[in-house]
Amino acid sequence: MRIVVGVCGGIAAYKVVGIIRTLVLQGHDVQVIPTDEALRFIGAPTLEAISRNPIATDLFDGVAEVKHVALGQSADVILIAPATANTIAKLANGLSDNLLTNSVLASTAPLVIAPAMHTEMWQSAATQHNIATLVDRGAHVVWPESGQLTGSDVGVGRLADPEAIVAAVASVSGARDLAGTTVVVTAGGTREPIDPVRFIGNRSSGRQGVALAEAARDRGADVALIGANLEVPPPVGIELVPVSTVAELRDAVLSRAADADIVVMAAAVSDYRPVNVAHTKMKKDAVGDDVSIELTANPDILADLGALQHPRPVLVGFAAETEADADALAALGAGKLERKNADLIAVNRVDDGRGFGTSDNEVLIVGSGSRIVTTVDGSKRVVADAILDAALTERP
Repeated sequence: MRIVVGVCGGIAAYKVVGIIRTLVLQGHDVQVIPTDEALRFIGAPTLEAISRNPIATDLFDGVAEVKHVALGQSADVILIAPATANTIAKLANGLSDNLLTNSVLASTAPLVIAPAMHTEMWQSAATQHNIATLVDRGAHVVWPESGQLTGSDVGVGRLADPEAIVAAVASVSGARDLAGTTVVVTAGGTREPIDPVRFIGNRSSGRQGVALAEAARDRGADVALIGANLEVPPPVGIELVPVSTVAELRDAVLSRAADADIVVMAAAVSDYRPVNVAHTKMKKDAVGDDVSIELTANPDILADLGALQHPRPVLVGFAAETEADADALAALGAGKLERKNADLIAVNRVDDGRGFGTSDNEVLIVGSGSRIVTTVDGSKRVVADAILDAALTERP
Protein backbone atom coordinates (compact mmCIF):
# COMPACT_ATOMS: atom_id res chain seq x y z
CA MET A 1 0.00 0.00 0.00
CA ARG A 2 1.24 3.51 -0.80
CA ILE A 3 1.06 5.80 2.22
CA VAL A 4 1.81 9.51 2.12
CA VAL A 5 2.94 10.79 5.53
CA GLY A 6 2.74 14.53 6.04
CA VAL A 7 4.89 15.85 8.87
CA CYS A 8 4.13 19.29 10.30
CA GLY A 9 6.24 21.67 12.36
CA GLY A 10 5.75 20.59 15.95
CA ILE A 11 8.04 19.16 18.60
CA ALA A 12 6.19 15.83 18.32
CA ALA A 13 7.66 15.42 14.81
CA TYR A 14 10.43 13.27 16.25
CA LYS A 15 7.85 10.63 17.24
CA VAL A 16 6.79 10.22 13.61
CA VAL A 17 10.12 8.54 12.79
CA GLY A 18 8.96 5.45 14.68
CA ILE A 19 5.57 5.52 12.94
CA ILE A 20 7.20 5.71 9.50
CA ARG A 21 9.56 2.88 10.39
CA THR A 22 6.66 0.66 11.50
CA LEU A 23 4.74 1.33 8.29
CA VAL A 24 7.80 0.52 6.18
CA LEU A 25 8.46 -2.70 8.11
CA GLN A 26 4.84 -3.67 7.49
CA GLY A 27 5.69 -3.60 3.79
CA HIS A 28 4.15 -0.27 2.78
CA ASP A 29 5.64 2.21 0.31
CA VAL A 30 5.93 5.40 2.38
CA GLN A 31 6.38 8.83 0.83
CA VAL A 32 7.11 11.58 3.35
CA ILE A 33 6.08 15.20 2.74
CA PRO A 34 7.43 17.40 5.53
CA THR A 35 6.56 21.06 5.74
CA ASP A 36 9.41 23.56 5.86
CA GLU A 37 8.65 24.05 9.55
CA ALA A 38 8.88 20.30 10.18
CA LEU A 39 12.42 20.24 8.80
CA ARG A 40 13.42 22.64 11.58
CA PHE A 41 12.55 19.91 14.08
CA ILE A 42 13.77 16.82 12.23
CA GLY A 43 16.28 16.44 9.42
CA ALA A 44 15.59 15.36 5.87
CA PRO A 45 18.28 12.61 5.95
CA THR A 46 16.49 10.91 8.86
CA LEU A 47 13.15 10.93 7.06
CA GLU A 48 14.69 9.63 3.85
CA ALA A 49 16.65 6.89 5.59
CA ILE A 50 13.66 5.65 7.57
CA SER A 51 11.14 5.87 4.70
CA ARG A 52 13.61 4.53 2.10
CA ASN A 53 12.33 7.19 -0.31
CA PRO A 54 13.49 10.71 -1.14
CA ILE A 55 11.32 13.23 0.68
CA ALA A 56 9.20 15.71 -1.24
CA THR A 57 9.09 19.29 0.02
CA ASP A 58 8.83 21.93 -2.68
CA LEU A 59 5.60 22.75 -4.47
CA PHE A 60 7.61 23.51 -7.61
CA ASP A 61 9.76 20.39 -7.67
CA GLY A 62 8.94 17.88 -10.39
CA VAL A 63 6.68 20.28 -12.29
CA ALA A 64 6.89 18.14 -15.42
CA GLU A 65 5.61 15.19 -13.38
CA VAL A 66 2.85 17.37 -11.86
CA LYS A 67 4.11 16.14 -8.49
CA HIS A 68 1.85 18.46 -6.48
CA VAL A 69 -1.09 16.45 -7.84
CA ALA A 70 0.53 13.08 -8.51
CA LEU A 71 1.51 12.40 -4.89
CA GLY A 72 -2.05 12.75 -3.67
CA GLN A 73 -3.51 10.85 -6.60
CA SER A 74 -1.24 7.87 -6.04
CA ALA A 75 -1.84 7.60 -2.29
CA ASP A 76 -3.92 4.83 -0.77
CA VAL A 77 -3.90 6.66 2.58
CA ILE A 78 -2.63 10.07 3.67
CA LEU A 79 -1.46 10.42 7.27
CA ILE A 80 -0.62 13.78 8.80
CA ALA A 81 1.31 13.54 12.07
CA PRO A 82 1.81 15.65 13.97
CA ALA A 83 -0.96 17.82 12.57
CA THR A 84 -0.56 21.37 13.81
CA ALA A 85 -3.36 23.88 14.36
CA ASN A 86 -2.07 25.78 11.32
CA THR A 87 -2.26 22.81 8.94
CA ILE A 88 -5.65 21.72 10.35
CA ALA A 89 -6.97 25.23 9.66
CA LYS A 90 -5.61 25.16 6.10
CA LEU A 91 -7.19 21.77 5.37
CA ALA A 92 -10.54 22.78 6.83
CA ASN A 93 -10.64 25.85 4.63
CA GLY A 94 -9.29 24.26 1.44
CA LEU A 95 -6.02 26.20 1.40
CA SER A 96 -3.12 24.69 -0.51
CA ASP A 97 -0.02 26.83 -0.18
CA ASN A 98 2.51 24.01 0.22
CA LEU A 99 3.13 20.57 -1.21
CA LEU A 100 1.40 18.77 1.68
CA THR A 101 -1.86 20.71 1.53
CA ASN A 102 -1.83 20.51 -2.28
CA SER A 103 -1.44 16.74 -2.11
CA VAL A 104 -4.36 16.39 0.31
CA LEU A 105 -6.57 18.60 -1.82
CA ALA A 106 -5.72 16.57 -4.94
CA SER A 107 -6.41 13.21 -3.31
CA THR A 108 -9.50 11.07 -2.77
CA ALA A 109 -7.62 8.72 -0.41
CA PRO A 110 -8.69 8.36 3.24
CA LEU A 111 -7.16 11.10 5.39
CA VAL A 112 -5.86 10.31 8.90
CA ILE A 113 -5.01 13.28 11.11
CA ALA A 114 -3.09 13.00 14.39
CA PRO A 115 -3.14 16.44 16.03
CA ALA A 116 -0.51 17.60 18.51
CA MET A 117 -0.34 21.04 20.09
CA HIS A 118 -0.64 22.87 23.39
CA THR A 119 -3.90 22.48 25.27
CA GLU A 120 -5.07 26.04 24.72
CA MET A 121 -4.54 25.74 20.97
CA TRP A 122 -6.35 22.39 20.81
CA GLN A 123 -9.30 23.57 22.90
CA SER A 124 -9.69 26.89 21.08
CA ALA A 125 -13.03 27.39 19.34
CA ALA A 126 -11.29 27.80 15.99
CA THR A 127 -9.39 24.51 16.17
CA GLN A 128 -12.40 22.60 17.44
CA HIS A 129 -14.52 24.02 14.62
CA ASN A 130 -11.86 23.13 12.05
CA ILE A 131 -11.40 19.56 13.30
CA ALA A 132 -15.17 19.03 13.39
CA THR A 133 -15.35 20.27 9.80
CA LEU A 134 -12.74 17.74 8.72
CA VAL A 135 -14.53 14.93 10.57
CA ASP A 136 -17.78 15.88 8.84
CA ARG A 137 -15.95 15.56 5.52
CA GLY A 138 -14.80 12.07 6.37
CA ALA A 139 -11.36 12.63 7.88
CA HIS A 140 -10.26 10.13 10.52
CA VAL A 141 -8.81 11.76 13.62
CA VAL A 142 -6.51 9.99 16.07
CA TRP A 143 -7.36 12.18 19.02
CA PRO A 144 -4.60 13.75 21.10
CA GLU A 145 -3.97 12.44 24.58
CA SER A 146 -3.60 14.19 27.91
CA GLY A 147 -0.10 14.23 29.31
CA GLN A 148 3.23 16.01 29.47
CA LEU A 149 3.63 18.66 26.77
CA THR A 150 6.57 20.93 25.96
CA GLY A 151 8.31 22.29 29.05
CA SER A 152 6.34 21.96 32.26
CA ASP A 153 2.90 22.11 30.63
CA VAL A 154 0.50 19.22 31.15
CA GLY A 155 -2.86 18.78 29.43
CA VAL A 156 -4.71 17.57 26.36
CA GLY A 157 -2.75 17.95 23.14
CA ARG A 158 -0.07 15.28 23.33
CA LEU A 159 0.36 13.23 20.13
CA ALA A 160 -1.52 9.94 20.36
CA ASP A 161 0.37 6.73 20.95
CA PRO A 162 2.23 5.69 17.77
CA GLU A 163 0.58 2.25 17.90
CA ALA A 164 -2.83 3.90 17.84
CA ILE A 165 -1.83 6.00 14.83
CA VAL A 166 -0.56 2.96 12.93
CA ALA A 167 -3.75 1.10 13.85
CA ALA A 168 -5.85 3.97 12.51
CA VAL A 169 -4.00 3.87 9.19
CA ALA A 170 -4.59 0.13 8.96
CA SER A 171 -8.26 0.59 9.84
CA VAL A 172 -9.06 3.21 7.21
CA SER A 173 -7.05 1.47 4.51
CA GLY A 174 -9.22 -1.63 4.75
CA ALA A 175 -12.91 -2.06 4.19
CA ARG A 176 -15.22 -0.07 6.45
CA ASP A 177 -16.42 -3.35 7.85
CA LEU A 178 -18.86 -1.79 10.33
CA ALA A 179 -20.61 0.43 7.80
CA GLY A 180 -24.36 0.16 8.23
CA THR A 181 -24.13 -1.17 11.78
CA THR A 182 -25.07 0.46 15.07
CA VAL A 183 -22.67 0.06 17.96
CA VAL A 184 -23.39 1.00 21.58
CA VAL A 185 -20.40 1.40 23.90
CA THR A 186 -20.40 2.11 27.62
CA ALA A 187 -17.37 3.78 29.17
CA GLY A 188 -16.12 5.26 32.40
CA GLY A 189 -17.02 4.45 35.98
CA THR A 190 -20.40 4.76 37.65
CA ARG A 191 -20.83 6.71 40.89
CA GLU A 192 -23.38 5.89 43.57
CA PRO A 193 -23.96 8.85 45.90
CA ILE A 194 -23.56 8.54 49.66
CA ASP A 195 -24.35 12.22 50.20
CA PRO A 196 -24.03 15.33 47.96
CA VAL A 197 -20.23 15.20 48.36
CA ARG A 198 -19.23 11.52 48.53
CA PHE A 199 -19.86 8.51 46.34
CA ILE A 200 -18.99 4.86 45.80
CA GLY A 201 -17.26 4.54 42.45
CA ASN A 202 -14.71 2.88 40.23
CA ARG A 203 -11.28 3.93 39.04
CA SER A 204 -12.06 3.72 35.33
CA SER A 205 -11.16 6.83 33.32
CA GLY A 206 -13.16 5.75 30.26
CA ARG A 207 -10.13 5.55 27.95
CA GLN A 208 -10.83 2.02 26.72
CA GLY A 209 -14.50 2.73 26.06
CA VAL A 210 -13.67 5.94 24.22
CA ALA A 211 -11.09 4.04 22.13
CA LEU A 212 -13.77 1.46 21.29
CA ALA A 213 -16.20 4.18 20.23
CA GLU A 214 -13.55 5.87 18.09
CA ALA A 215 -12.54 2.59 16.45
CA ALA A 216 -16.16 1.71 15.66
CA ARG A 217 -16.75 5.18 14.22
CA ASP A 218 -13.61 4.97 12.07
CA ARG A 219 -14.76 1.59 10.75
CA GLY A 220 -18.05 3.07 9.56
CA ALA A 221 -20.49 2.36 12.40
CA ASP A 222 -23.11 4.65 13.85
CA VAL A 223 -21.95 4.88 17.46
CA ALA A 224 -23.63 5.81 20.73
CA LEU A 225 -21.19 6.28 23.62
CA ILE A 226 -22.82 6.07 27.03
CA GLY A 227 -20.26 7.79 29.22
CA ALA A 228 -20.26 7.47 32.98
CA ASN A 229 -18.19 10.29 34.48
CA LEU A 230 -15.61 10.26 31.69
CA GLU A 231 -12.18 11.62 32.58
CA VAL A 232 -11.09 11.90 28.94
CA PRO A 233 -12.56 14.06 26.16
CA PRO A 234 -15.45 12.45 24.28
CA PRO A 235 -14.88 11.75 20.59
CA VAL A 236 -16.18 13.96 17.81
CA GLY A 237 -18.85 12.53 15.51
CA ILE A 238 -20.36 10.21 18.09
CA GLU A 239 -23.60 10.45 20.05
CA LEU A 240 -22.58 11.00 23.68
CA VAL A 241 -25.05 10.04 26.40
CA PRO A 242 -23.72 11.24 29.79
CA VAL A 243 -24.79 9.23 32.83
CA SER A 244 -23.58 8.84 36.39
CA THR A 245 -25.28 6.04 38.32
CA VAL A 246 -25.90 2.41 37.43
CA ALA A 247 -29.63 3.08 37.13
CA GLU A 248 -29.00 5.84 34.59
CA LEU A 249 -26.56 3.65 32.69
CA ARG A 250 -29.04 0.77 32.62
CA ASP A 251 -31.85 2.94 31.27
CA ALA A 252 -29.60 4.39 28.56
CA VAL A 253 -28.28 1.00 27.43
CA LEU A 254 -31.59 -0.85 27.40
CA SER A 255 -33.30 1.97 25.49
CA ARG A 256 -30.73 1.59 22.68
CA ALA A 257 -30.04 -2.14 22.72
CA ALA A 258 -33.03 -3.10 20.57
CA ASP A 259 -31.68 -1.08 17.64
CA ALA A 260 -28.02 -2.02 18.13
CA ASP A 261 -25.98 -4.62 16.28
CA ILE A 262 -23.17 -4.69 18.85
CA VAL A 263 -23.16 -3.62 22.51
CA VAL A 264 -19.80 -3.35 24.29
CA MET A 265 -20.04 -2.94 28.06
CA ALA A 266 -16.67 -1.37 28.80
CA ALA A 267 -17.86 0.78 31.72
CA ALA A 268 -16.80 -0.14 35.26
CA VAL A 269 -20.17 -0.63 36.95
CA SER A 270 -20.66 -0.38 40.71
CA ASP A 271 -21.95 -3.67 42.08
CA TYR A 272 -23.56 -1.99 45.10
CA ARG A 273 -25.17 1.30 46.11
CA PRO A 274 -26.09 2.81 49.49
CA VAL A 275 -29.58 1.96 50.71
CA ASN A 276 -29.99 5.45 52.13
CA VAL A 277 -28.54 8.58 50.55
CA ALA A 278 -28.10 11.63 52.75
CA HIS A 279 -29.54 14.83 51.28
CA THR A 280 -27.01 17.00 53.10
CA LYS A 281 -23.30 16.49 53.72
CA MET A 282 -22.57 13.97 56.47
CA LYS A 283 -20.55 15.80 59.13
CA LYS A 284 -17.84 13.89 60.95
CA ASP A 285 -18.64 15.49 64.30
CA ALA A 286 -22.26 14.38 63.88
CA VAL A 287 -21.77 10.78 62.73
CA GLY A 288 -18.66 9.99 64.77
CA ASP A 289 -15.51 8.05 63.94
CA ASP A 290 -17.16 4.72 63.13
CA VAL A 291 -19.63 4.81 60.25
CA SER A 292 -21.52 1.91 58.70
CA ILE A 293 -23.15 2.28 55.30
CA GLU A 294 -25.73 -0.31 54.35
CA LEU A 295 -25.38 -1.38 50.72
CA THR A 296 -27.70 -3.14 48.32
CA ALA A 297 -26.96 -4.78 44.98
CA ASN A 298 -27.29 -2.79 41.79
CA PRO A 299 -29.05 -4.20 38.71
CA ASP A 300 -26.87 -6.48 36.60
CA ILE A 301 -26.95 -4.70 33.25
CA LEU A 302 -24.88 -7.28 31.39
CA ALA A 303 -27.18 -10.09 32.57
CA ASP A 304 -30.24 -8.01 31.62
CA LEU A 305 -28.85 -7.63 28.10
CA GLY A 306 -28.00 -11.32 27.93
CA ALA A 307 -31.60 -12.18 28.81
CA LEU A 308 -33.00 -10.27 25.83
CA GLN A 309 -34.81 -12.42 23.32
CA HIS A 310 -33.08 -13.17 20.04
CA PRO A 311 -32.35 -11.60 17.71
CA ARG A 312 -30.37 -9.46 20.11
CA PRO A 313 -27.13 -7.52 19.59
CA VAL A 314 -23.75 -9.17 19.86
CA LEU A 315 -22.94 -8.66 23.53
CA VAL A 316 -19.39 -8.00 24.71
CA GLY A 317 -18.75 -7.74 28.43
CA PHE A 318 -15.64 -6.76 30.37
CA ALA A 319 -14.12 -8.38 33.44
CA ALA A 320 -11.49 -6.41 35.35
CA GLU A 321 -9.45 -8.91 37.32
CA THR A 322 -6.29 -9.01 39.43
CA GLU A 323 -5.52 -12.68 38.82
CA ALA A 324 -1.98 -13.09 37.45
CA ASP A 325 -2.30 -16.60 36.00
CA ALA A 326 -3.47 -16.66 32.36
CA ASP A 327 -5.43 -19.89 32.76
CA ALA A 328 -7.19 -18.55 35.82
CA LEU A 329 -8.03 -15.34 33.94
CA ALA A 330 -9.53 -17.36 31.11
CA ALA A 331 -11.58 -19.40 33.58
CA LEU A 332 -12.92 -16.23 35.20
CA GLY A 333 -13.90 -14.88 31.79
CA ALA A 334 -15.57 -18.14 30.76
CA GLY A 335 -17.53 -18.25 34.00
CA LYS A 336 -18.76 -14.70 33.60
CA LEU A 337 -19.71 -15.29 29.97
CA GLU A 338 -21.86 -18.28 30.94
CA ARG A 339 -23.53 -16.52 33.89
CA LYS A 340 -24.38 -13.40 31.89
CA ASN A 341 -25.22 -15.15 28.61
CA ALA A 342 -22.82 -12.86 26.76
CA ASP A 343 -21.15 -13.61 23.43
CA LEU A 344 -17.65 -12.43 24.39
CA ILE A 345 -15.89 -11.39 27.58
CA ALA A 346 -12.80 -9.17 27.46
CA VAL A 347 -10.78 -9.98 30.57
CA ASN A 348 -8.22 -7.37 31.53
CA ARG A 349 -5.79 -7.27 34.41
CA VAL A 350 -5.99 -4.13 36.50
CA ASP A 351 -3.27 -4.68 39.09
CA ASP A 352 0.24 -3.20 39.25
CA GLY A 353 -0.65 -0.09 37.26
CA ARG A 354 -2.38 -1.97 34.45
CA GLY A 355 -5.71 -1.08 32.88
CA PHE A 356 -7.23 1.82 34.77
CA GLY A 357 -6.09 5.28 33.66
CA THR A 358 -3.29 4.02 31.41
CA SER A 359 -2.77 4.34 27.67
CA ASP A 360 -2.20 0.59 27.25
CA ASN A 361 -4.19 -2.50 28.10
CA GLU A 362 -3.78 -6.27 28.23
CA VAL A 363 -6.92 -8.16 27.26
CA LEU A 364 -7.82 -11.81 26.85
CA ILE A 365 -11.04 -12.31 24.88
CA VAL A 366 -13.06 -15.39 25.79
CA GLY A 367 -15.88 -16.81 23.67
CA SER A 368 -18.42 -19.59 24.00
CA GLY A 369 -17.19 -23.01 25.01
CA SER A 370 -14.45 -21.41 27.11
CA ARG A 371 -12.43 -20.83 23.94
CA ILE A 372 -9.81 -18.08 23.91
CA VAL A 373 -10.64 -15.99 20.86
CA THR A 374 -7.52 -13.86 21.04
CA THR A 375 -5.14 -12.09 23.37
CA VAL A 376 -3.96 -8.55 22.73
CA ASP A 377 -1.44 -6.31 24.48
CA GLY A 378 -0.93 -2.75 23.29
CA SER A 379 -2.52 0.66 23.10
CA LYS A 380 -6.19 0.89 23.96
CA ARG A 381 -6.94 1.65 20.30
CA VAL A 382 -5.19 -1.58 19.27
CA VAL A 383 -7.20 -3.45 21.92
CA ALA A 384 -10.40 -1.76 20.71
CA ASP A 385 -9.90 -2.94 17.13
CA ALA A 386 -9.19 -6.49 18.33
CA ILE A 387 -12.43 -6.52 20.33
CA LEU A 388 -14.43 -5.25 17.36
CA ASP A 389 -12.77 -7.84 15.11
CA ALA A 390 -13.92 -10.54 17.53
CA ALA A 391 -17.43 -9.08 17.76
CA LEU A 392 -17.76 -9.15 13.98
CA THR A 393 -17.14 -12.88 13.94
CA GLU A 394 -20.09 -13.34 16.32
CA ARG A 395 -22.61 -11.61 14.07
CA PRO A 396 -25.18 -13.92 12.46
